[in-house]
Amino acid sequence: MRFTLMTGLGGIEDYPDVARTAEATGWTSLAIPDSLFYPEVTESDYPYLSTEAVREALDGVPVLDPIVAMATMAGVTRTLRFYPAVMKVPVRQPLVLAKALSSLAVISGNRVSLGAGLSPWKEDFTFNGIPFEERGKRMDECIEIIRGAMSGDYFEFHSQYYDIGRVKLSPAPTAGLPILVGGHAVPALRRAAQVGDGWISANSDYDSLKAMIGKLDELRRDSGTHTRDDFEIHAFDMHARKLDDFRRMAELGVTDICVTPWNPYDPSLDRAQKLAKIEQFADGIISRW
Repeated sequence: MRFTLMTGLGGIEDYPDVARTAEATGWTSLAIPDSLFYPEVTESDYPYLSTEAVREALDGVPVLDPIVAMATMAGVTRTLRFYPAVMKVPVRQPLVLAKALSSLAVISGNRVSLGAGLSPWKEDFTFNGIPFEERGKRMDECIEIIRGAMSGDYFEFHSQYYDIGRVKLSPAPTAGLPILVGGHAVPALRRAAQVGDGWISANSDYDSLKAMIGKLDELRRDSGTHTRDDFEIHAFDMHARKLDDFRRMAELGVTDICVTPWNPYDPSLDRAQKLAKIEQFADGIISRW
């Protein structure tokens, strides 16, 4: 079983030490959040927790651009993998994003994946000049553009939203960059099944995970992608604490168990406490797997 350390919000000054400690104690990956800005007023509701609680937690919390954060941590590690959980892909220009991801994959030795999501916040789209109603179609096209542009070959793409002549990115990664689609709604699960290399869950419990993975499996069978043995399922169970809890997740087909071993909303938590929590989870769970 592989384990992903999810940092949660804040604590950006701790990233290098957190990454080094995670690598030294047996974690496979480290995932970081994405947030472009904090709108003072929003028209949107957050789907995983109460909107009021999430907005209160986000106000003023420093969040680095995921590419910058992953590059920083890749520079102080050798084997740890990185991905954003999840990056708001369709609010970014896909060819520029492909260049950044390609560069990061090359300098890290192919230790990066793209956790790809939409965004529940309407302002992420409208403030960037993108109609909120187009987010799904743009997401599909962004994934196709990013994957094609990172192939190392000449690539072109023409649609209602993007008009890209034949181009080649250099350098290109020497291995495919996995695209892990995030989201709990059926369209997100379908996108993961049809065009993703894996799926990432957000805050959920065991019963919800079981239902979503069951639906994901059904959609993969319908799409003919169920035969892939490299498909990744990155899952987070808010209530999992004991080894048996995590073994139940593995029985559902989870390939990568996501864990935040501390309370990310505790402002009193310092670096030493975080590092100790990382080590404690590794000793108590990872080493006993």
